[in-house]
Amino acid sequence: MTSEEPLERTARIAQDLIRFDTTNYGEGRSHGETEAAEYLGALLEDMGLTTQYFNAADRRTTVVARIEGTYDTETSAPHAAERPSLILHGHTDVVPADPKNWSVDPFAGEIRDGLLWGRGAVDMKNMDAMMITALGDILEAGKRPARDVIVAYFADEENGGKFGSHYMVDHHPEVFAGATEAISEVGGYSVDLNGQRAYLLQTGEKALVWIKLTARGMAAHGSRVIHNNAVTKLAEAVAILGRQEWPVHLTDTTSMLISELSRILGIDPEEVGPDELILATGTASGFLQATLRTTSNPTLLNAGYKHNVIPDVAEALIDIRTLPGEEDAVLAQVRALIPEEIEISIMQRDIGLETSFDGPLVDTMIGSLGVFDPGAPVLPYLMSGGTDNKALSLLGITGYGFAPLQLPPEIDFPGMFHGVDERVPLDALVFGRQVLGDLLLKY
Repeated sequence: MTSEEPLERTARIAQDLIRFDTTNYGEGRSHGETEAAEYLGALLEDMGLTTQYFNAADRRTTVVARIEGTYDTETSAPHAAERPSLILHGHTDVVPADPKNWSVDPFAGEIRDGLLWGRGAVDMKNMDAMMITALGDILEAGKRPARDVIVAYFADEENGGKFGSHYMVDHHPEVFAGATEAISEVGGYSVDLNGQRAYLLQTGEKALVWIKLTARGMAAHGSRVIHNNAVTKLAEAVAILGRQEWPVHLTDTTSMLISELSRILGIDPEEVGPDELILATGTASGFLQATLRTTSNPTLLNAGYKHNVIPDVAEALIDIRTLPGEEDAVLAQVRALIPEEIEISIMQRDIGLETSFDGPLVDTMIGSLGVFDPGAPVLPYLMSGGTDNKALSLLGITGYGFAPLQLPPEIDFPGMFHGVDERVPLDALVFGRQVLGDLLLKY
């Protein structure tokens, strides 16, 4: 593509979205999502849809629209009104990006080498754009989805949804009335398995437990001999959790994934352990390895205010992700691992999810991928992170990760998430637009 050639509509919308700096620093600090939400809302309104805007706080905007489905004359399926609604959702906020570390301006939406670059290119302004254009293709052709579709663009996903999906579930559950299933990010993308292209469909998420460690000691001059040093005590506790080797524990989803990977890669799972098998998937292991066990990663340290002053308080944030249902047991082990004098505060906690790799929606997602990439296997996986599906699950809504992308084998897709030089191939956006459109017409 030359600079003179117009961008395909999905790429153009994703580019526009990247240019809205919706950085979310967490704990209520954010540039806000209002402009991005209003931009998407205007596109929905241009398609003849009625939008609703919800503000959980100043400039923390979520936009929602509902598309009525229709009768499927080809299959004589029930009228859309007789089917449960489907939620198609994305989020408009992004994590911070330090321009000094990037080779491009992270908020310029630059096109280079057939890729769209910028913060949000994969997490998840690409999917936000694919949703709009897939629906636009359907409506512009004079058609309707096979059932009612609720489109939601949430604020604050990168902070666990306090001002987004959780706010909507707590204060406006009526918006999602009639829905039983939802699809969103981090699934449906391709991975290269020793030359065989396959797709990972997300059928579960690890639980989220964000804790803060607080160590207290004696404030003093930095030149003194002080054994009751808060920073030292905190550092020791942080090292314990950061270096903790949590054991492998396979769930139903990861057991099925291991079985399918061993078959495709021709590896005997009885001879090779799960870790080694996952590492054989190449760049895909960046997501998959963490699905085998709990992880506990230190992410922020805060202590002191001057070089020659020993502070009396030191704090650290730890990002813990457990397998579904193991939150209490892991918290108990964390308490046992670190010294009793270290205080533990739970800053945020959200549930893990796991659903079976079957049913009409799963079958339709697999079928739609097969239309545009015939014969490619589709495998279930448990996501190591989390999505707004956690909040929707509180309403009894089953969520899946399905933002379909056909990717070249050389791209480290897991490394793009919250990473430097985030980018997505332009032709992958077209692929996703087509697959989503096919799904919405059939399911």
